Amino acid sequence: MTPTAIISSPDEIQKLIAKGVVRAKLSKRRHLVVPRAISPDYLDELMPPIVTCLFEPQTVTYNGGVANVRNWRISCYLEVMDGGVPCTNPHLGLRRHCLRLLEACNALFASWYRQQHACNDRNTSGYKTDDNGMPIVSRLMTFITRYTPAPEENALLKHVDGAGKVDGSVVVALPVDRWSAGLDENSFEGHGGGLTFWDGRTHRTKSGKREPEEIVYDTRSGDVAFIDRAVWHQANPITKGTRWALVIFYKVER
Repeated sequence: MTPTAIISSPDEIQKLIAKGVVRAKLSKRRHLVVPRAISPDYLDELMPPIVTCLFEPQTVTYNGGVANVRNWRISCYLEVMDGGVPCTNPHLGLRRHCLRLLEACNALFASWYRQQHACNDRNTSGYKTDDNGMPIVSRLMTFITRYTPAPEENALLKHVDGAGKVDGSVVVALPVDRWSAGLDENSFEGHGGGLTFWDGRTHRTKSGKREPEEIVYDTRSGDVAFIDRAVWHQANPITKGTRWALVIFYKVER
């Protein structure tokens, strides 16, 4: 049997990224959400072992931050930063299971980053490239998160990834869990979720303060968010069922 393609229409996705970056720059946005950049059919094949046996949440301690997260216990880490941050025992079996997906995300992130930072100053565009002229990127941290309606498990409120210490990140919306509960329990419809960004052109609030635009996405399986360094965003609260996401923090070699 031929393996299901991870990116079902690579040429089309590259066109969507290119067009999306142009529109984003016109709006002064430093993020981009591409619908179904990863094949939902591929994710449907990948997901059952994750749900049924591989996903093992690890409790980690953060410093709180704006999102007010201290004891985070709804993520399983595939890869961690040097020094074992935020945990010292990444799940190598889950990493092996997802490796093809991670490599596909590397290629998509590199393509987006090159276009997002084209013609910028040397602080952002002076990166090392491979033989194809793509930025050389490496994953700093990778984890899968399962959101539930339980307190402190239903969202990750307004924050920046890696406290601004990463060059960018990717969030892949994974399928709803149809393997341990029915769609009536875990449907995307009407139970919250998705992503919100505070990015782009600013506007003046009633108090007179200038703030960036608030942009909400109702993300579904295979949708990919590309996020530049220190862009404010959140995983929106859910009220029922579960939502799953793969998150990757990236470093761009310079």
